[in-house]
Amino acid sequence: MDRLLNRFFPVHPDQRSAADSWIEHGARTPLKPRPASSVVLLRDTAVGTETYLTYRRGESPLGIIGFPGGSIEESDDDPVEWFGPTPAAWAKALGVEDHHVARRHVLAAIRELFEETGVLLAGPDASSMVEGTTGREWMKARESINEGETSFAEILNRRGLGVRTDLLKPLSHWISPDFAHRRFDTHYFATAQPVNQEPTILASKGIWGEWRWAAQEIERRDSSALGDEVGQPNTTGRVLSELAVPAVELMLEKIGSSRGCIAYLSHKRPVKIYHPQLADCDGVLMLKVECSKLTEGGSAQRGR
Repeated sequence: MDRLLNRFFPVHPDQRSAADSWIEHGARTPLKPRPASSVVLLRDTAVGTETYLTYRRGESPLGIIGFPGGSIEESDDDPVEWFGPTPAAWAKALGVEDHHVARRHVLAAIRELFEETGVLLAGPDASSMVEGTTGREWMKARESINEGETSFAEILNRRGLGVRTDLLKPLSHWISPDFAHRRFDTHYFATAQPVNQEPTILASKGIWGEWRWAAQEIERRDSSALGDEVGQPNTTGRVLSELAVPAVELMLEKIGSSRGCIAYLSHKRPVKIYHPQLADCDGVLMLKVECSKLTEGGSAQRGR
């Protein structure tokens, strides 16, 4: 049985006033979190395992820097050709009772990954994959989905494609802290970079997106190197914990210590629910996350 330990992370600068108000006025009913999905895109390189990180506009509950992802939409109920585990099987894997909910999370994950990066987990059958999704027509399709002009299902059906849900692996389930003004109920998935597909940022709204060596980002997380390289006003001078939510930092730790994509994706892990709580650490408000030492790694004293 895994031994549990608490990890502590700083409250994000944009959320400190909300955290202070929560403590000052006492516990109350938190805002209902919006269901969301996020995808950890991976590849192996000569230096080690890399993952694709993106800059997120606004005060996203998924962090300023994070993995591709976003809210579930009504269109995620649209009928599409479906390859891989059934929604009922996905419900069991994700630890949810309703297979319709599971289906939405899986489809949203594939849709958000395509919209934000152009990587499309889809093909004409259960053993094939679409290739070369960086052309002008594919970018136009992504922009159309982003603007709400066309649904993801329409894009797939028009091209005779079905979603390859077998290429996704469930990772974890995170619920935003109760005090947050914007909250997500997020299921994280992982997938390997498909052959002949390369991620790109969205032409109209993308700011920054790059492959990053996970182990290096963890090694230098106490410096502002990543934030300075992104070069935005709300990233420059900030360390990793001020850019990313605890979910991202913990997953970067595990990716960085893994023995490659196959090992990371094939590792069997129960989908644990994480719900960070406010904690007073010597007069400083921190986020407390209960982790399994064997599955999350790192130090119980991690955090500032």
